[in-house]
Amino acid sequence: ASWLASERWPSRQLIARSLSRATTAATSSPRIPALDPASAQGQVKDLFAAVKSQLGVVPNLMRTIAASPAALEAYLGLNGAVAKGSLTGQQREQISLAVAQENHCDYCLAAHTLLGYKSGLTPEQVIATRKGDTAKTGDAKQAGIVSLAKAVNTKRGQISDAEFAAAKTAGLTDGDIAEVVVNVALNVLTNYFNNAARTTVDFPAVPATV
Repeated sequence: ASWLASERWPSRQLIARSLSRATTAATSSPRIPALDPASAQGQVKDLFAAVKSQLGVVPNLMRTIAASPAALEAYLGLNGAVAKGSLTGQQREQISLAVAQENHCDYCLAAHTLLGYKSGLTPEQVIATRKGDTAKTGDAKQAGIVSLAKAVNTKRGQISDAEFAAAKTAGLTDGDIAEVVVNVALNVLTNYFNNAARTTVDFPAVPATV
């Protein structure tokens, strides 16, 4: 869910075109309606303008979480902060894919499949990341990041000494490990929100299972 504030992200034109071509595969109505950017006021209007300047559009996640300006601001603030960290765009996308798969978030799987491709991940890497097949996720550090992210998410942070040691062996620094945990937390936020709100998917849909 780290979409903003980084030169490593796809251009806003690419994202806008992809969203405009997306077909919605929703099986149920959203519980929280997406706010029309044209009707946004005050702080939300300013935040939407910042998102649009980066992405070219305001995706439904932002439009839906904007039901609470505080929630939108909190999400965008953390999102922008992690984008400035030590992990690359590809690595952050792999965390997003791994966590979304575990948490059954159709919206985030669709979004981060597209963003993963745009960050340079291959289709094989995207599928391997979702499966947790670390032999095919990339280099040793990417494999370590995916393994750690899945463990942190699945075990609610209660990872074993062996899992922590494996991350260090894979080349992660203490700072990298801290960022993996924060990126997992960011994606748990978006996964849980989208699942609870039934946010309408406005990215090209992908299969829920791999």
